[in-house]
Order: sequence, then C-alpha cells, then structure tokens
Amino acid sequence: MVTRLDPEMFDPMCPSSAMPFQIGDKWTGMVVLCLEGGPRRFTEIRVPLRAVTPKVLTQTLRAMERDGLVVRTAYPENPPRVEYDLTALGRSLLTLIEAARAWSRDHLPALLAAREAHVPPDLTSR
Repeated sequence: MVTRLDPEMFDPMCPSSAMPFQIGDKWTGMVVLCLEGGPRRFTEIRVPLRAVTPKVLTQTLRAMERDGLVVRTAYPENPPRVEYDLTALGRSLLTLIEAARAWSRDHLPALLAAREAHVPPDLTSR
C-alpha cells in the first residue's frame, strides 16, 4: 500500500511560476513528485494539487503519457479504476527536480529581489 499524499506537500505561497526554468508545463514537475512514491489515482493526485482543475490535470497526465513519462493503467473493475505511475523516463526527472528545488532554496529570494528591483526600459520613448 502506498502512503497517502500530504495535502500540504506543495506550499501555496511557493512562487513556482517565478522559476527561470520549468519541466513540461506548469504542473508536470508537481505530478512527478506526487507519483514518486508509486502509482496514484487521479483523485489522489488532485489532493495536493488543489489549485489545478480536473481538465488541466487530465491534459497534463495525457501529455505526460504521450511523452513516455507516465503509464496509465485501467483496471476492468466496477466502478472502473485508473492509476498513473512513473515510467523509468519519468523517474529520471526526479534528480532534475530535486536539483531545481535545491537551487530554489538557495537562490529564489535573490532572484525575486532582482526582479522586483529591475526597472524595465521605457518602451514609450521609442
């Protein structure tokens, strides 16, 4: 049995959109982290990703399946049960994601401060 996902595993105040790099789309890296411990059902993945809509999560999982990052297994049960699991290719992203998280812990405050201090060129004077 796989342990339950922590609903608070992603800090809602974490500015993931501020990162200068991204894996896949906005949600791919977080889905990879949700699947790190083993196969999960759609509703389990949604628990810590409460800000994602079902439509967007479905699109993300389909794109990840297309790219060979996850495998979707449908079980012939009533009611139907579908699980998503990382492939070896998907698991290879865990090292990259951990490196990005470590970089963020060390450098994100400086990156955000630089962005706030930046004065864009005046485009109206051209």
